[in-house]
Amino acid sequence: MRPRQWTKGLVILAPLVFARRAGDPAAAGRALSGLLAFTLASAAAYLVNDLADRERDRVHPGKRLRPIASGELPAAPAVAAAALLCLAGLAIALFLGLPFLACLLGYLVLQGLYSSLLRRLVVLDVLAIAAGFVLRVVGGAAAIPVPASGWIVLCTLLLALFLALVKRRAEILALGGEAARHRDILASYPVPLLDLLAIATAGATLVAYALYTVAPGTVARFGSARLAFTVPFVIFGLGRYLWLARRRGEGGQPERVLLGDLATQANLAGYLAVVAWAVYGGAP
Repeated sequence: MRPRQWTKGLVILAPLVFARRAGDPAAAGRALSGLLAFTLASAAAYLVNDLADRERDRVHPGKRLRPIASGELPAAPAVAAAALLCLAGLAIALFLGLPFLACLLGYLVLQGLYSSLLRRLVVLDVLAIAAGFVLRVVGGAAAIPVPASGWIVLCTLLLALFLALVKRRAEILALGGEAARHRDILASYPVPLLDLLAIATAGATLVAYALYTVAPGTVARFGSARLAFTVPFVIFGLGRYLWLARRRGEGGQPERVLLGDLATQANLAGYLAVVAWAVYGGAP
């Protein structure tokens, strides 16, 4: 079920924060329920994916240690657990309303398409990964409910695409000559191309976020242009992640960087502190 990767679901809470609803207990409760629903659904998807990939995972230096690939977890209980997790997530989603349910169902369909088809198609594979994050954010907005702004969708898409490209690069370098045996699509990605695309998407993410912080609608909503002071944290975060990927080969697991790199954690804490000041400290 990959508990470390559940941190990816925290993007669901972004609409709660930027809609200035974090102080509303009812909205916070619904957002956390949405986080739980997506966590259960993603855990089910991980189980199904590991079942489908167990033979290929056995040639990966890290993934071969996963319970299904290593043979510690038989297929039958894995299938049963995936079904129960999926049903539990859908039950919570139904409680949160049809728009949220549609987002969760869309996420599950996307995971199925990714496992069966999209991960074999160049560029579409990383776009599918990014789309999963977008559905989480849109679901987070639907849970409250508030409209999902074009800015938050765009920034989420670009950031997730950046992380997916860096992940592909890390997989190719970690596997070397075995890359194609683990995943066919890896043979189609030259590392220089991935480097170029990662830098381009990092730049696009930064530009989109910076424009969002000073957009007239953003300034009017928060009562000031204080959110622009968060841009240096975004620059550092993107740069630090690229440095870790290029110098230490840590781009394959974003959650490991988040949970294990002190500089990234300190930067994130600073970012959240300035966001709280900018979003909740201005005029209503």
